[in-house]
Amino acid sequence: MRRENLRNVAVIAHVDHGKTTLIDGMLFEAHLFREGETVRERFLDSGDLERERGITITAKHVTVEHGGVKINIIDTPGHADFGGEVERVLKMADGVFLLVDAFDGPMPQTRFVLRKALELDLKAIVVINKIDRSDARPAEVLNEVFDLFVDLNASEEQLEFPVVYASGRDRVATLDLALPGKDLSALFQAILDHVPPPLGDVGAPLSMQVTSIGYDSYVGRIGIGRVFAGRLLKKTPVALVRQRTGERETHVIRALYAYRGIEKIGEDVSEAGDIAAVVGIPTVEIGDTIADAENPVALPPIHVEEPTIHMLFRTNDSPFYGRDGHHVQGRKLRERLYQELEKNVALRIEDTAEPDAWNVAGRGVLHLGILIETVRREGYELAVGRPKVIFKEVDGGRHEPIETVIVDCAEKFTGKMIELLGGRRGELHHMDRKGDFVHMEFR
Repeated sequence: MRRENLRNVAVIAHVDHGKTTLIDGMLFEAHLFREGETVRERFLDSGDLERERGITITAKHVTVEHGGVKINIIDTPGHADFGGEVERVLKMADGVFLLVDAFDGPMPQTRFVLRKALELDLKAIVVINKIDRSDARPAEVLNEVFDLFVDLNASEEQLEFPVVYASGRDRVATLDLALPGKDLSALFQAILDHVPPPLGDVGAPLSMQVTSIGYDSYVGRIGIGRVFAGRLLKKTPVALVRQRTGERETHVIRALYAYRGIEKIGEDVSEAGDIAAVVGIPTVEIGDTIADAENPVALPPIHVEEPTIHMLFRTNDSPFYGRDGHHVQGRKLRERLYQELEKNVALRIEDTAEPDAWNVAGRGVLHLGILIETVRREGYELAVGRPKVIFKEVDGGRHEPIETVIVDCAEKFTGKMIELLGGRRGELHHMDRKGDFVHMEFR
């Protein structure tokens, strides 16, 4: 049974293609802010590091209404280092907005997130954003997006994707470039027309997967995820099935929340298709299944891509020991690092032979850099080693991660760029013109 009054959609894109700004416009269009209210840009980027760096680090969830339909919108990070965030929250969606810059076209992270969406058979709506740019080339970009779908072995049905042209900054969208949009109604209508309503049997045994963890100083740990079947009732017993071990625990739901706009509101019941926040399970972790107490069945585990680099973290034993922070003991640093595993699903931590040193692996330098800065701001002192690439044995051969580097530069600099990247073992795989620039892809 499908819930026609509900849609779950994730917004995916390469970094800086305008996801969060476009969602800001959708919040205004849905009248979530009072007339004349001052609201900062990229409203959903609420963390200090997100605002300082101008990037989305953790996935966010907001709910709006349009035409009597409740729409759950999930904003995801655009940087490849935080791809683990994208992989886990896509499980909550039935469709995606694939946002592509009207000048840049598809970029490396565009390929990664689209591949994940196609693997989950999510309905894709292509949004060519920033059409207000003076160097915009939407027709060419649309062809590049189609080629990307073909390259990723999309089915014939997936190739029949709808296209919306938008400017998140100007808060306008249109289905036809010859007919300029006046608002974002075309975007909302595309969701209602093309994203399928969530499918789920309300009468079946309860089945909910936790894809995010929140915390409140009053109620404690909060498990956030989508209800795939059955009904979740406040003050009723449920079973928690561990993703890592398969162990089962029994808990009672103390409080239940749904989302309205950007705020959580108390609810007595959540049904199949809803995204809910659950209080009362202090040991819940990402990937765990909240199931029927009498007939618990675990949902398929959440898989994320493996780390590509690792660094050695250790206690600070330099002459400046104790000057910058107040958590200096190895025991406290170890507790904090392992605590990060509860919400940072792409991270891996291993103890070493030294009692005050740990091997920490992540998806990239930015991924680990954000962790280091977060821990430092919380008052922990630590020393770190140089990043090292993780090698793998595949079919008896040694393999290493390969990065794709995109360079857009004036034609007179192309020779120098090829020389510089060639010295770093970069191979030129693609080269063409984008407006006044030359576009090059190295691997």
